[in-house]
Amino acid sequence: MTAGPATVPTVVLTGASSGLGAALAAVYAARGWRLVLIARRAELLDAVARGCGLDPADGSRVRLIAADVRDVDHLRAEADALLRDWGCPQVVIANAGISHGVDLSQADDLQVALDIMDVNWGAALATLSPFIAPMRARGSGTLVGIASVAGVRGLPCHAAYCASKAALIRSLESLRVELRPSGVKVVTISPGYVATAMTAGNRFRMPFLLTPEEFAQRAVRAIDAGRAYATIPWQMAVLSKFLHVVPRAIFDRYAGRYGRKPRKDACAPCQGMTRRNRIRRGGR
Repeated sequence: MTAGPATVPTVVLTGASSGLGAALAAVYAARGWRLVLIARRAELLDAVARGCGLDPADGSRVRLIAADVRDVDHLRAEADALLRDWGCPQVVIANAGISHGVDLSQADDLQVALDIMDVNWGAALATLSPFIAPMRARGSGTLVGIASVAGVRGLPCHAAYCASKAALIRSLESLRVELRPSGVKVVTISPGYVATAMTAGNRFRMPFLLTPEEFAQRAVRAIDAGRAYATIPWQMAVLSKFLHVVPRAIFDRYAGRYGRKPRKDACAPCQGMTRRNRIRRGGR
């Protein structure tokens, strides 16, 4: 007997038009879940739905929402409509994120830094917020934030990205403790390097690099298990634990060798640092 719409679980996913989001969507689609996919570019959302074997016009299986996740009012309105039409989802994943290197000596980069915080931290909280009370009332559900191992320590030229992911990790931790008695799970996923458009511009070696599909399979297993915190892959978990405890004097001495993320508008000093890093590490 085929399950009716009310019994089919639902996942809400931001940043769903490419990379990690598209890979996560494919995993849940293969399981027969209903998908609520949110991203800015409607045409790419259509392509992701089709790639998952779904008709974008099939309102019983997929809901495509073209929205800027920084538009909190829009997100809240879409969440209210979803709760009214499909009920409370089983899983909500705040995945949308951006990454640029910043040089805070450059006046223009301050706005870039603020944009990174808005998307990676503020929009993530705005994504999860509408579903907290309904999940708590139901006594079940899973709220997920895609953070990063970059949130463990501050890295050169990553002042905004590291800060945004550190803020997300701590906010999710607070939320997890608050919701623990309710039966609602809060899961923090911290990826290492994954081969996406976000990392394509990195001109330094990326150890333990995963494909989006490899990451998505491992992430969904962690979400299923309700793990409080999962670093993917496990090798990066070992490294992040070391970074947590290494003394500042040692960290400061060696962190400068870490690869610089290119600025949104690349400047000569940043590019020079990146080239020196590639040479030091034997890159091209």
